[in-house]
This record gives sequence, C-alpha cells and structure tokens, in this order.
Amino acid sequence: MTIWGIISIDSNLTNYNSNQEGYEPVVFGRDYRVNFMGMSDVLQHIKNAEESAKETLADAKEKATKIVADARKEAAEILQNAQDGAVSSTIATIDSAKQEAGKEAAGVQEEGAKAVESIHTSAGDRRDAAVQLIIDSLMSN
Repeated sequence: MTIWGIISIDSNLTNYNSNQEGYEPVVFGRDYRVNFMGMSDVLQHIKNAEESAKETLADAKEKATKIVADARKEAAEILQNAQDGAVSSTIATIDSAKQEAGKEAAGVQEEGAKAVESIHTSAGDRRDAAVQLIIDSLMSN
C-alpha cells in the first residue's frame, strides 16, 4: 500500500512514499537531501504555524489599534489648531476693524469739530450784524 505524506526539501513541500522507515536523509537526484517527517512532526509544524499566525494576527491588531489611536490624536490636534487659528484670526479681524472704525471716527470727529468752529465763527459775525439790525430797527421807530 502506498501512503502519501509531506517531506521538506529546501523549505518546499512535496509528497513521498512512506513505506520507508525512519528519518534518515535520502538522496534523490544530485543535490536534494530529503528528511522524512512523521505524522506527529507534521501536526507539530501545523500547530506551530497556527500559533505563529495567531501571534502575527494579535500583533497586527495591536498595531492597527495604535495606528487608529494615533490618527485620532493627530486629528484632534489638527482640529484644535484649526480652532485656535480661527479664534486668532477672528480676534485679529475684530482688532483691525476696531482700528479702522477708530480712524474713521477720528476723521468724522475732526470734520465735526471744524463744522462746529465754522458755525461759531459765522454765528459771531452774524450776531454782531443782528444786534446792529435790532438797534437800528428800534431807533428808527
């Protein structure tokens, strides 16, 4: 009866005829040395590979969790910086508008003061003429 199993040749898997006994290396062709593996060895290799895969999966999950946490932290920092920048920009805009309004108000106040002075000067000149008109009017009646 022929039973097919697994052998290791330079880390590649292939079939072998298990009618031969033991783990003695057998030379096939020129440079290939083959070690026969028993069923318990095969199962142990499978178990080791599964454990290695579980460790790799756990490491990948841990790295993914760290990447997500780092991304969330970075996003929060970016958002905070954007909010701080927006607040700073708003304050700068308000300060600039206040300065412009102050300059405009100073200009309007200066024009108003000139207008008031002109009215006072004009009123003084007209007052003298009005007083003279009233005196002349009273004297002629």
